[in-house]
Amino acid sequence: MDRGAIRRRRSAVPAVLAVLITSVLLALVTPGSARAAASPCPGRKVKTVSFSTGAVHVYKSRGSVCAFTLQKNPGTRKKMSVSVQARGHRPNRLEGSRTRRIGPVDVYAGNRPVLVTGSVGRASGSSGWFG
Repeated sequence: MDRGAIRRRRSAVPAVLAVLITSVLLALVTPGSARAAASPCPGRKVKTVSFSTGAVHVYKSRGSVCAFTLQKNPGTRKKMSVSVQARGHRPNRLEGSRTRRIGPVDVYAGNRPVLVTGSVGRASGSSGWFG
């Protein structure tokens, strides 16, 4: 082998190393950004109540029901609300002016039916009693 071949091989090592390091860093960064889009409620999704300006997402875990309201077109500040009520109990309600999401609100329902309502602006949606 001549000296030119050795030099070419040595110059390829840093390039391969740079590609390897970049791919590892990208792999470490990607799961963090995927976690940022996760739900604020624990458990499994059981229902989505859609209406013209948004939707209420409902999750259930071990007898506890959790809900939050999302705007359909986030960015503008609008009056929003979300409410969760177990039958026979008072509703747990959250209201305010937000730009994207309001909630989570949760109640322990056990085996009781649950009523979930939410609103964004003037439009609102209700699940009816379920569960």
